[in-house]
Formats: sequence, C-alpha cells, structure tokens
Amino acid sequence: MKKWLVALAGVLLTFTLAGCGSSTVATTSGGKVTESAYYDSLKKTSSGTSILQQMILNKVLEKQYGDDVSDKEVTKQYDTYKAQYGSSFSSVLSQNSMTKTSFKAELRSNLLLKAAVKHYSDLSSTAVDKQWEEYQPTITVQRIQVASKSDAEKIIKQLDEQKTAKKLTDKFTALAKSKSTDTTSASTGGTLAAFNNTDTTLTAEFKKAAFDLKQGKYTTTPVKTTAGYDVILSVKNAGKGKKADHISDLKEQIVTETMADSTKLQKIVGKVLKKGNVSIKDDDLKDVLSSYLSSSSSSSK
Repeated sequence: MKKWLVALAGVLLTFTLAGCGSSTVATTSGGKVTESAYYDSLKKTSSGTSILQQMILNKVLEKQYGDDVSDKEVTKQYDTYKAQYGSSFSSVLSQNSMTKTSFKAELRSNLLLKAAVKHYSDLSSTAVDKQWEEYQPTITVQRIQVASKSDAEKIIKQLDEQKTAKKLTDKFTALAKSKSTDTTSASTGGTLAAFNNTDTTLTAEFKKAAFDLKQGKYTTTPVKTTAGYDVILSVKNAGKGKKADHISDLKEQIVTETMADSTKLQKIVGKVLKKGNVSIKDDDLKDVLSSYLSSSSSSSK
C-alpha cells in the first residue's frame, strides 16, 4: 500500500493547514494551543511546506484540468485497488491513516496531475516511434525464486516431466508455494501483477526473460537476478504485434514514464503553478514554490 501511495506523486490530502485565527485547537493544564500558534509552528517544518505545496497544486490542477477527470474515472481506479486488496482493503486504508473519501481525493489529485503531464508531454509520431523500440505489451507470469542455480535447475527438471499444459501449471503453482523464496508471490502460486516495459520494480534480466517467453512456455535455464535465480512461466503474452495497433498504449507509456521521472515531473508542475498565477500572502512562505518555479523557468529557457 505504501508503495503505491508514493507512486501517487506525493499527494498529501490527509492533512489540512489550520487558518490564522485564534481559535483553540487543544487545552491543557499548562495552557491552550491556538490555531495561530499551531500554524506558525507547522509552516516552519518540511512537512508543513509539503502540505502547502500540495494544497496549492491541487487548486491549480483542479482549475486547469478538472474537466478532464470524471468521477467515473476516479471510481474505476478506486474499485481496482479495492478488488486488489479484497477483504483487507479497509484495514490497509486504516493502517495508512486514510478513509475511503480521502483515498478517492488522492486518486483524483493523481489523475489531475496525469492530465497535466499528458498536456505537456511530447506525443508526436517521432516520440511514439522511439517508444515503440522499447515497447512490450502487458504480460502476466508466474515465478519461482530460489537461492542457487542448482535449485533452479532441479525445479526445471521437474517441470520438464509434465506432459500437459494443465499438469505444468499445477506443478509450477505447487512448486512456487513450497519452494519460492519470494514469499509475496509464493502465496499466490508465483503469480505476479501484470506488467509491461515501463515496470520499475522488476530487474531488467527478469523482464527480458519474461518478455521473450511465448505464452504457456517456461524458462529452460535459470534466470540470474540480484535476488537469486528465477524460473518463469508465461501465463499471458499476446506478443508485440504491430505498432499501429498500439498507438494509444505507446502514448500512455510516455505519460507513465514521465510521471515516474522526478526531474521531468518537477518541470511540468512548475509550468502548471506558473500558469496558475499563485500569490503567496505569508512572507515566511514566499519561497515555498521556488524550486518548482525555477525549474520551470530554466526549462523554458
């Protein structure tokens, strides 16, 4: 859960900055804590700065790209995460100090940011052609990860003995559950979440071996990675096909990769903020957006 929260481009809607009034936030035997005192203290912290940056960004993103993100789109993404976590979804939200409402707000913020990235991304035919060179379709695989090459070879030998596709799948699943050192995927019989060439969680060696496999086939030699040795079974791989059939996917990948590039993303955020005509009224916070606005200016030059 924390992993994909980070992937939401640092969206921090679970906090709210207090106003500058003198209302009481808390009382103690030693005195009271006022909103103004709390605000003065919070704005001097890095977390307070991040919160304000995000609140400002949310405002300008909503103004500039609000019409591009529908409630239906937010709900669809929300339901995807809900299905992924199943019965543990509510507890996972709670563990991350989130509610269903605040999580949906974060999803909307991320989709708004994605709309901005799409607007500023180079989606020309030249960019699409370049993306095609690295393109691989979304595939699904099962893995068995072990510590040594000899262990992987023993597993491959057992798989070689299976005479039908069903027996192969059943054997692979059983071995993944009993032998794999990747405890996360072992619990699902070695099945990993679907991925394509934009994935940054798997090693290059693993991805290359997985993309090279035809559907229903497995690696006949151990795949060495930083974590040990893998045996991979291709569950779903439709093949790369023709570029003309994947134009929308290629453009989507360009946007996704930009979202994951902190340097490019910061420049785009700078452009969005600059267009938003933001004016900071608190002198102590006048430079709160300087890192974004300076990157925008330099990229323009």
